[in-house]
Amino acid sequence: MPRYKLVVEYDGAPFRGWQRQAEDLTVQGAIEDAVTRFSGEEARLTCAGRTDAGVHATHQVAHLDLGKAWRTDTVRDALNAHLRPLPVAILSAEVVGPEFDARHSAVRRHYRYRILNRRSPPALIRAHVWHVPWPLDAGLMHDAGQRLLGRHDFSAFRAAECQANSPVRTLDRLDVRRERVGLFEEIVIETNARSFLHHQVRSMVGTLMLAGCRRLTADAIADILAAKDRSRCGPMAPASGLTLVGVDYADAAGK
Repeated sequence: MPRYKLVVEYDGAPFRGWQRQAEDLTVQGAIEDAVTRFSGEEARLTCAGRTDAGVHATHQVAHLDLGKAWRTDTVRDALNAHLRPLPVAILSAEVVGPEFDARHSAVRRHYRYRILNRRSPPALIRAHVWHVPWPLDAGLMHDAGQRLLGRHDFSAFRAAECQANSPVRTLDRLDVRRERVGLFEEIVIETNARSFLHHQVRSMVGTLMLAGCRRLTADAIADILAAKDRSRCGPMAPASGLTLVGVDYADAAGK
């Protein structure tokens, strides 16, 4: 039974997240339905990171097993044909060994968060940014974010419904910069870790926003982390600004 590794891109706005649900439109459900229409099989997808409702991906990774050996370009193109007109695309499909697991084999996940930082609201990209109309200092946000690097108990940035066995995670990168993209003045946050807690990235971004408008200092953010108290965390940033942009595996080929 061949195993296929898929790289998936999607606009999360119309979906109720990745994970299949009985009544709601989800990314997993849409792809699994496309698999059935294409192959006649009821395969189940496993992904690297189950994104929430409204969260996007430019490089989600998933795997599935099929009873028949198909050409990889056939798998990619057939799934894309059956996914239309939904905003989901299979960027690539490749055969991998049975030991490959999109979730458990991943060694690092990369996320990007976009804040539109201007007075006027977005008209074109509202589903892909957090609009913050007051001035933010990206340098202060970056400096504060460095206090979160390393291995810590991230209970202060963890959703109440998080099902992880431990709140301890190792944050490898958290960079903040200001970018001008055409007429859009954006603050971009890049972060990566082996794994994240539920809502961890969005909670960190909301707290860093308070540092950017000088309501919190870098020392205060370090204190929030040390306190392990969710009530001291800043507001949770909306899902719209968050995108899963990469997943790393020990073997670059994912085999």
